[in-house]
Amino acid sequence: MPSSPTSPAKKGPSALALWGNLAIVYVIWGSTYFGIAIAIKTMPPFLMASIRFALAGLILIAWDLLRHPEARHLPTRRQILDSAIVGGLLLGIGNGFVVFGEKTVPSGIAAILIGMMPLWFALLGWLYLRQKLPRLVVFAVALGFVGVALLIWPTGDGANHFDPLGIFILFLAPLGWAHGSIYSVQRAKLPRSPLTASGFQMLAGAAVTGIESLIAGEPAHFDPAAISAESVIAVVYLILFGSMLAYTAYAWLLRNAPLSLVGTYAYVNPVVAVALGTVFLHEPISARTIVASAVILVAVAIIVTARGRLAGAHASDEAGAPVSEPPILDAEPAGS
Repeated sequence: MPSSPTSPAKKGPSALALWGNLAIVYVIWGSTYFGIAIAIKTMPPFLMASIRFALAGLILIAWDLLRHPEARHLPTRRQILDSAIVGGLLLGIGNGFVVFGEKTVPSGIAAILIGMMPLWFALLGWLYLRQKLPRLVVFAVALGFVGVALLIWPTGDGANHFDPLGIFILFLAPLGWAHGSIYSVQRAKLPRSPLTASGFQMLAGAAVTGIESLIAGEPAHFDPAAISAESVIAVVYLILFGSMLAYTAYAWLLRNAPLSLVGTYAYVNPVVAVALGTVFLHEPISARTIVASAVILVAVAIIVTARGRLAGAHASDEAGAPVSEPPILDAEPAGS
């Protein structure tokens, strides 16, 4: 009996492309915390974020229109509204609060706290979407919060004493990003072109951070002449590399790499951020900070691995049906 012809297996991406894009996400997203710290030395945080997102959004939309004529479709009212909601949550709150928090909290500590994003996704996925929360993940979530308590709990000698408002703002930032990501995946109707969709989200983020800047009274105390060349270079770096190059690499990885591998950025970015902050900004780092960071990163690694396995098992059970897991994202995937 003749055997039926089989179609050739689809060739996956090369190892060079895979690890090249992963290295971009590892290094550049980790370095954005350092870039933010430099940018806000002479620029108000919310105003800097608003300028950054407005320029990045306009560049992305213009680039998409020039390269892809099929993107030249006016978005619907629903697409504009959902883009505004997603961009407001992801960038206006998620990223805007990171920038504001870094005004008083070292960039490395900010990166460690934002690196807990997978913990929030696990909790909110269970709360809103009734996703499974295995005992190992529950243990990892508890372990992560123990690590945070160890990191920020002040001691009598003043070590590990951080600004309470900055820490609180950095706790709120991941909640904004997580809610925006879940809404984007579960309910939002966005423009068909990913670049155009991201561009509209960035413009919405610019509008929200602009409002936050007004509420904080930044324009009244802003002196453009006081902006340093280093801050300008940092903003340009954040726009071109953080908001465009790294985002493109991340989007490619989501299409071509296992989610468990992509999610490893969540515990590599903080290491890069802490290293840069310690070496170039002379941010203090104590033994307790190192231990607490290790505890948090172990918790994140457990959650990323466990959720990646659950997503793979669910996809197999559904014979290729799409997995309704919210993406495991960091502080700034859509505009880092």
